[in-house]
Parts: sequence; structure tokens; C-alpha cells
Amino acid sequence: MESANTVGLLAGALTTVAFIPQVIKIWKTKHATDISLGMFAIFSVGVLLWLFYGIEIGSIPVIAANAVTLGLSLTILVFKMRYK
Repeated sequence: MESANTVGLLAGALTTVAFIPQVIKIWKTKHATDISLGMFAIFSVGVLLWLFYGIEIGSIPVIAANAVTLGLSLTILVFKMRYK
């Protein structure tokens, strides 16, 4: 594997994993009023576009990181709507 792909996979893993504590906290506390709906909506659209870009250029690190990040971000949005 190329070193650029290794760096990309590591960067994607770290930035993606960063969302897990937030998802867990909201899930446990059932409290999401401090989460910005607008920010996560815009962020999710941006991540979706990065995912499309990764698919277009065939970059596994970009595809993998953004697919998982999109799932976590959408989970936070669902929690935000559920735990108003």
C-alpha cells in the first residue's frame, strides 16, 4: 500500500473515531439540545459530497472514512431530532 494511502486511512480513522464519544454520550444521556442541528446538517451534506468524490476518484481511504463518518453524523442528527 502506498504511504499516501496509509496516511489517508490513518487520518480518516482518527477523524471518524472522534465522533464515537459524542454518539455514545447522546445515546446514554438521551440529551442533544446542545448539538447544533444546522451544523450537523451542513456537515452531513459535506461528508456525503466527499463520499461521492471518493467514489469518483476511486480512493479507498476517502470512501471508507466518509462512509463511516456519514453514518455517525446521521446518527447524531437522528438523536438530535429524537431527543429535542
